[in-house]
Amino acid sequence: MTSRIVVFGATGYTGRLVVESLLAKGQRPLLAGRSHTGLQALADPHGLPFQTADVTDPDTVRALVDPGDVLVSTVGPFSRFGHAAAAAAAEVGAHYLDSTGEVDFVQEVRRRYSAQAAGNGATMVPAFGYDYVPGTLAGAVAAERAGTAAGRLSIGYFTVGSLRRGISGGTRATLAEGLALPAAVWRAGSLQYTRMASRTHAFRIHGRVRRAFLATGTEVLFLPEAFADLGAVEVYNGWFPALSRIAGPLTWVTQKLERVPAGKRMLAAAAKQAGGSGGGPDAQERSKSLSHAVAELDGQDGRPAVEVHVQGPNVYTLTGELLAEGAMALQQGKAVGSGVLGPVQAFGLEGLTTLCASAGLTLASD
Repeated sequence: MTSRIVVFGATGYTGRLVVESLLAKGQRPLLAGRSHTGLQALADPHGLPFQTADVTDPDTVRALVDPGDVLVSTVGPFSRFGHAAAAAAAEVGAHYLDSTGEVDFVQEVRRRYSAQAAGNGATMVPAFGYDYVPGTLAGAVAAERAGTAAGRLSIGYFTVGSLRRGISGGTRATLAEGLALPAAVWRAGSLQYTRMASRTHAFRIHGRVRRAFLATGTEVLFLPEAFADLGAVEVYNGWFPALSRIAGPLTWVTQKLERVPAGKRMLAAAAKQAGGSGGGPDAQERSKSLSHAVAELDGQDGRPAVEVHVQGPNVYTLTGELLAEGAMALQQGKAVGSGVLGPVQAFGLEGLTTLCASAGLTLASD
């Protein structure tokens, strides 16, 4: 029997983008989620199968997949709602991808499910969207080119074009909540934590110097495992240059507020308000911007050695495309490892480069 691609959370904003991409590629995924009515409305025009499932009833999520199927999960926030899908894939032996940007969730998925998934022949690749495939690809190419000269790897995320009305409710809420979280960095052979936005870094994008603030990403988890010579890995967010100027003091105040009950309540209310009604930009709005990531690698002498840029479609469009292409690659047996893996470990650098190109993410010159 041919394995199936299952999109869990299909009626949500990201889920719909994944479904659209799969349909455009000639695939017929099984749609899954809580709402029978919503699933039927999405499935019927295309004659797609659908099945209800709810994270509060893990058996319904487990019933979505058989061994060898591919489960794409877009149900977040993942630290709260993501474990049912990850556990189901590991237990059944289904391959797995998700759209999380939550590094703590990725670490927990590795800890809980990697051995079981590997034992069942499943490849699980969390955070396989705009978070954090572009930086992983750029960083891996830079490390490959540098060879043993690798020192500090600085990865920056940027957009080209207008994002004025192009931010989803989920992204706004994630940015607001993330101000209180520490940033993970890789230094001196270990994972370390520091204050989010505690410093900035200047990158050159299309001839302009753009500043980004220290953030966090799964690059710090997976790239040092793939390239043992890396001395340090840091990730920076440069979406909004103005925010980079104030992000440091803002995170300092936010983390102070997080320590007291009244401050926690205020921050939670602010994050909820930032999220608004959910949803995200339509195709016309997404067409106004491109995604851009850069990896700067210093040699062991501290001097710049390699710089790699990658560019692709709008951040949300790219996430849908990457999850669709990743699901198809897993369905076709193109994974090179099992367990909970990073993109390079899952597909190899050559395979990842090819997959990304199919999703519209390619190497670019500055």
